[in-house]
Amino acid sequence: MSQRIVIPELLDHLAPDDPEAMRSRRDLRRINFLMGNERWVCRTIKQHAESVRKGIVEIGAGDGILCGKLARCYPQARVSAYDLAPKPENLEPRVEWNQGDIFASKAPDKGGVLVANLFLHHFEGEALMRLGRWVDRFEVLVFCEPDRARLPHVLGGLMHPWINRVTRHDMHVSITGGFRQGEIRQGMGLETGRWQCRESSTWRGARHVVFWRG
Repeated sequence: MSQRIVIPELLDHLAPDDPEAMRSRRDLRRINFLMGNERWVCRTIKQHAESVRKGIVEIGAGDGILCGKLARCYPQARVSAYDLAPKPENLEPRVEWNQGDIFASKAPDKGGVLVANLFLHHFEGEALMRLGRWVDRFEVLVFCEPDRARLPHVLGGLMHPWINRVTRHDMHVSITGGFRQGEIRQGMGLETGRWQCRESSTWRGARHVVFWRG
């Protein structure tokens, strides 16, 4: 588990309306709930009310569940989302959806809070560094990623009877491509002098990282 390995995930190569993809996205919603990812993101954002008023952006927004929840929780804030997938049918109307490659999309000129839930582990090397430059205009960065450790693999294995083959594969690929202490800061080039950081991991397999301007 010492070496981080990034492998393509099956879900990323399935059409949005593929039955296996739809089942896997339902699995992911359950996994997110069990890990407490979205609850942690919402609690964390509350601590940065001034930045929230300048807008909330989610990258890798997937099915739009999290950004929709943020739009309802913070009706005074502009909420935008970025993803390769098309706009979800039942997306919260206030969310501005941006479809396409994140590196081909222009970030807001001035950003308040940026959120990424289970997204950064898809990137490594120069791509992860480029993502760091893309998010550099925001005031607060809230990241929830897989913790690269043995226990998450064990806990994930216990879920195998209740999830489909795509989720079973992608879950362990995500953990293997996950992060340990300090790796997100280093990989994204977020300089210590410019960003303060709070980082922790949970027994459920999540790594929580918050950056804010120093």
